[in-house]
Amino acid sequence: MTGRLTNKIGVIVDSFGIGVREGLKKAHEVGAEGVQIYAVSGEMDPANLSAQDRRELRSYIASLGLEISALCGDLAGHGFQDAGANPAKVEKSKRILDLALDLGTKVVTTHIGIVPHEEADPAVYHSMQTACEELGQYATKCGAYFAIETGPEPAAHLKAFLDTLSTKGVSVNFDPANMVMVTGDDPVQGVYLLKDYIVHTHVKDGIRYREIDPRQVYGALGYEGMDHEKIAEMVASGEFFREVPLGEGRVPFDAYFAALQDIGYEGYLTIEREVGERPEADIRKAVEFIRGYR
Repeated sequence: MTGRLTNKIGVIVDSFGIGVREGLKKAHEVGAEGVQIYAVSGEMDPANLSAQDRRELRSYIASLGLEISALCGDLAGHGFQDAGANPAKVEKSKRILDLALDLGTKVVTTHIGIVPHEEADPAVYHSMQTACEELGQYATKCGAYFAIETGPEPAAHLKAFLDTLSTKGVSVNFDPANMVMVTGDDPVQGVYLLKDYIVHTHVKDGIRYREIDPRQVYGALGYEGMDHEKIAEMVASGEFFREVPLGEGRVPFDAYFAALQDIGYEGYLTIEREVGERPEADIRKAVEFIRGYR
C-alpha cells in the first residue's frame, strides 16, 4: 500500500440485530466512527419519522460521537426490473434520500436488480435504465447519491450500464465480498473499473465454493424476487459461498485497500456482517482488522 488508510470506519447498525437505538450505542462501543441504517420499514420508514423525530435522531447519533455514512434504501423484490412497480419504488426511494439528507448523509445504498444485457432483455434493461435515470437526476439535484451495491453482475457490465445515464446521481456502493462470492469477479480490478462511481463501500469477506446463477441469489423478474432472509440463509449455508469474518476469506484486502487509495477514495469503509452467531464479536474484530491498516 502507498500509505496508511485514513478512511473512517462505519458499521451497519442492523448487523447487531438489536434495534436501531441499541445498535447505535453498540456501534459507538465497538469503535466505529459512522453508521449505516436500513430505512425501508418499521421505525426507520421515512413515513414514520416526523421532522422533529429526524432532528432528535440526528442529535442522538451526534451525541454518541457518530455520523451516518449512508442509509440503506434497498426495496428488495425485483429491484427496478418491473416497469409497473417502478413508480411507487422510485417515489419511496426519493423519500429515503430526503430522510438521508435530513440525517446528515448524502448516500443511500440499494440493489437495483441484476442488470441484463440490453440485447438479451431490452424491456427489463430499459425499465431499469428509466428508473435509474429519474433517481439519478433527483439525487444530483439534491447533491446526493443512490449507490448501487456491487455483486449481481460483473463490474465491467455495471459500469457500461451506469455510463448510459446522464448524471452520476446513481453511483456505486462497492462490496468486494459480493463479487468474490457470487460473480467470481476480481474486486481489485473492479475498483479501477468503477473508480468514477464509488461513493461508499461495504467491508466484508467471503469464499466462493462453486458457480451459481446470480438470479438464485438476487432474484429476477419472471424468476423470483430478492429476499434478504433467503440471501442470509444462502450466505450461512456454505453450499455455493459463505460469508466469513474479515481476513478469513478470499477478498485480497492488501490489494483492495491499496486500489481504493490509488483511485483517491476518501469515503467510508462500512462493516457489514449478515450472518454468524456472534455479530458483535465479529464486528469488533473487523474494526481492529481495518485499524491494522492505519
